[in-house]
Amino acid sequence: MLLTYFQGVVLGMAMILPIGPQNAFVLSQGMRRQYPIMVAGVCALSDGVLISLGVFGGGALLASSTLVLQLVTWAGVLFLLWYGWGAFKDALRASSEAFSLQDGAVRSRYRIIATVLAVTWLNPHVYIDTVVVLGSLGEQFGSLRLWFVLGAVTASIVWFFSLALLAAWMAPWLQKSSAQRIINIGIGSVMWIIAFQLARHALAGILA
Repeated sequence: MLLTYFQGVVLGMAMILPIGPQNAFVLSQGMRRQYPIMVAGVCALSDGVLISLGVFGGGALLASSTLVLQLVTWAGVLFLLWYGWGAFKDALRASSEAFSLQDGAVRSRYRIIATVLAVTWLNPHVYIDTVVVLGSLGEQFGSLRLWFVLGAVTASIVWFFSLALLAAWMAPWLQKSSAQRIINIGIGSVMWIIAFQLARHALAGILA
């Protein structure tokens, strides 16, 4: 059981660590100190639901539904382009003055929840990594699937909360306009690169 659990931890980390929309948003909210724990919790909870869905039978269903994947992909492309444009605008705004944790740009709790849910559930990579990949791997453990799920969910919880707390702890060093400009340009670039990759793959699937 413990071996299966730690395999879940390792494989879960392998899926979560690469930089993507979720990690970029958690980092952004952490450095702003705007509900970073809540954001990390929503990300971890969402991953737990998706991993469980994949391991307990949803992976094969999603993998066979090309229409659902296409719809999610194009919704994700539009959202990532919009979010990336917002990050680039923030980078331009940060060029004039240092970022203030008390400025008027503080977002409401409900807007942050809506955004983190969109970043998670409109990102096809999340479905591929959690539902399809981890789901197909977890199904192989048979009666020990629950331990695999617990390991993968543990990895998600540890990663997102560590990233949020680290970003919040480093916030005083990240308030300078130069740091804000670099971070926002990086976030915007990641969002647009992923959006273009998703669009290319979706078009390839349509034309195939």
